[in-house]
Amino acid sequence: MYNEIKLEKGLYNLSGKSFTAALEELDPSSNYCGTPLEKLDAFERQLKRFNIRVSGQDCDCVEKFFSSTESAVLFPEFVTRSIRKGFNDTFISSVCAVKTAANSGQYLGCVLDDSADYSATAQSEALPAAVIEESSAATVLSKYGRIINASYEAVRQQRLDVFGVMLRSIGVKLAASVAKDALNALIADAETVSANGLSYESLAQLYGSFDCFDMTAVIASPDNAASIASMEQISDSCTDKNGKIVLPFGSELVKSAAADSDKIIGIDKNFALEFITSTDLVMETDKLIDRQLDRISVSITCGFRKITPDAVKVLTIA
Repeated sequence: MYNEIKLEKGLYNLSGKSFTAALEELDPSSNYCGTPLEKLDAFERQLKRFNIRVSGQDCDCVEKFFSSTESAVLFPEFVTRSIRKGFNDTFISSVCAVKTAANSGQYLGCVLDDSADYSATAQSEALPAAVIEESSAATVLSKYGRIINASYEAVRQQRLDVFGVMLRSIGVKLAASVAKDALNALIADAETVSANGLSYESLAQLYGSFDCFDMTAVIASPDNAASIASMEQISDSCTDKNGKIVLPFGSELVKSAAADSDKIIGIDKNFALEFITSTDLVMETDKLIDRQLDRISVSITCGFRKITPDAVKVLTIA
């Protein structure tokens, strides 16, 4: 049962396993089907075990994690989850088709040559070929991170929900810092459409340049996104349940400060981009457990690779 597990630092250092994965192995969520705990994962069950409330009117303060040596082991996972949530709830999740774990700082993926015509083939003729082969160029991953300076005495009385918001904001900015790499991967050698200014007609032209694939997202700089949102044809368009703007032809408008002001990028996010990481968010867990919060680093090593060139088109604004 979840309240009998021995929590220790070593659970963070198991090869190939995250802290939550290690907990799930010791306390499988499948054991709780049909019980009041079935909607909680293994980490959340540990929060319940130690009565640590991370949100709501009766939210606890940071020091609640350190009420025992075992509950202190949960604190690094709380910090990591908060930052990861900020990182994931951003531009990155809106444009990436797949996330890949790499074993080193370089990633050699496969490329698809599918340029042969898809027209009908006579019965006696060979079918046209689509060729998948190893890429000739590796994607080099880059490291992004932040140093968090916060003494335990400064944060011990801080409510966990407020502290979590601060950590999520770090995740949001961390994601923004990697966005330029993502956009560079998308626009490299992409088919372009030119226009003498940004207009609804030029956006429709970009939409019409897609053939087999659909334009599910439009990526624009903040200024261009504002211009698009204020277009007469767009102002009456719908928003989805998350409040995101959806253009009349079904594309989500994605705003990114990393986007160039003279380019609008259209993508089919189901096929366009691969997000590659050699590490998940990395943090100095021992220092967090021991309340040595004075200088904690958080980092991620990642890169991006375009999977399907035909799923990306670029509108260049003269």
